[in-house]
Amino acid sequence: MQADTSADCRISRRNLLARGVAVAALPLVAHPAFARPRDEIDAFVLEEMGKAKIPGLALGVARRGAVQLTRGYGFADIAGRRPVTVDTMFHIASITKTVTAAVVVALADAGKFDLDEPVNPYLDFTLANPAHPDTPITFRHLLMHVSSISDQIYYQVDFRERGKDSLMPLADLLKAYLVPGGRYWSEGGNFSTAAPGSMWDYSNVGYGLLGYLVGRITGEDMRDHVRRYFFAPLGMRHSVWKIADVPDKLRATLYDMVEDVPTPVEPVGFPDWSSGMLRSSIVDLTRFLAAAANGGVADGARILSAAAAAQMLEMRTPAGLPDWLTGQGLGWMASELGGVPRINHWGGDPGLFTAAYLDPATRTGVAIFSNMSASAESRTAIKAIADRMLKL
Repeated sequence: MQADTSADCRISRRNLLARGVAVAALPLVAHPAFARPRDEIDAFVLEEMGKAKIPGLALGVARRGAVQLTRGYGFADIAGRRPVTVDTMFHIASITKTVTAAVVVALADAGKFDLDEPVNPYLDFTLANPAHPDTPITFRHLLMHVSSISDQIYYQVDFRERGKDSLMPLADLLKAYLVPGGRYWSEGGNFSTAAPGSMWDYSNVGYGLLGYLVGRITGEDMRDHVRRYFFAPLGMRHSVWKIADVPDKLRATLYDMVEDVPTPVEPVGFPDWSSGMLRSSIVDLTRFLAAAANGGVADGARILSAAAAAQMLEMRTPAGLPDWLTGQGLGWMASELGGVPRINHWGGDPGLFTAAYLDPATRTGVAIFSNMSASAESRTAIKAIADRMLKL
C-alpha cells in the first residue's frame, strides 16, 4: 500500500508502476448511454463513474445484518463487452486487512491468545526491533500499525509477480525480511526507530506477519481457516486468495488510463497475501460488511462476538497518525466523509480502486469496487457514492 500525498487516504499497496502501451481507443462505459438507470441510485452512480472515467464498478449496501442492495455497472472487460455483475470478482487489495484483522480478533476472543500479548512465543523465529530489543511486539501493535515494522525495504524490492500469483511462501518473505542476516534485512530499513506501540506506521509486512501467526496458532493455513469459519457461514462463494482461482468469466479486467485511453494491465501477485491479495464479489464482501457493522452477525451467521466486533471499531489516535485519518482501530481506520468521521478501509493496486465503509450507529456497510487505477477524480467519485449510500 503506497502513501498517497494527496491527503486523502492510502489506497495503493505499491506505486502504480504498471503502464501498458496505449491501444486503440475503447469506449468508456460509465455513462448513462451504456446503461439505462433504474432509479436515482443508478443515475447518481453512473454520473459519478462518467466524471471519473471508471470502466466498471460494483456497489453493495448492507443494513442491520442483511444485504440490502448489490449492483454492477459498466464493463468488467471492455474489449469483450462483458458487463460487471454482482458476481464479478474484483481484487479488493488492502481491504483484505479487515478480514485478516477479524480472524485475529476472533481467535483472541476464543481465548487462543491475548491481543496485548507478545507474538514472539507463537513464532519460529525471534522478532525484535533492533533499536528496542526489550520492547515486545504484540498482536494489537500489528493490528493497529504501531508495531514499528517498516515497509521501507518492502517498497524498494520488487516483490511483484506480473500476471500470476507469487511463488514465494509467506514464511520465506517474513524470515528474509525480519530476521537479521536475511536476504531482505537492512539495518535501519526493516524497523523504524520508534519503540513498538509508540508510533503509527502503516505496515503491509505487519499484516503479512498476522496471516502467518494465524497459521501457526490454528495449525492450518489462514486462507483455509477463513474459508471454513468466515466464508462458509456467510455464504461467500466467490471469494478466493489466488489470481489463478478466479474464473475467467468472473474476472474483472484491470485498467490504467494511458493517454486518456483505458488500457488493460496485468494483475500482480505478492507473497504477503494476508495483507492484500483477496479477490471477492460485491455480494460476498457486502455479506462480510453486514456482519462487521452488525455486531458480528449477518443473516443468522455469527463470525464475531458482539464484544469482539465492537472492539475492532474502537478508534484510537496513536502518535504519528496522519491528518487525513481521524482514528485507527483493529484493521479498520476512520477519516472524514461529508464532514463526518467514518470507519473505512480503502484498497488500491495497478488497475483497481476499492473502498469499504461502516456505520455501526445505523448498522450499515457500503462496499465499492472499481477496475481503474486510482486518480483524484475516482477518489472523489468513490467518496461521493459512499456518502450517498450511507445517508440513504
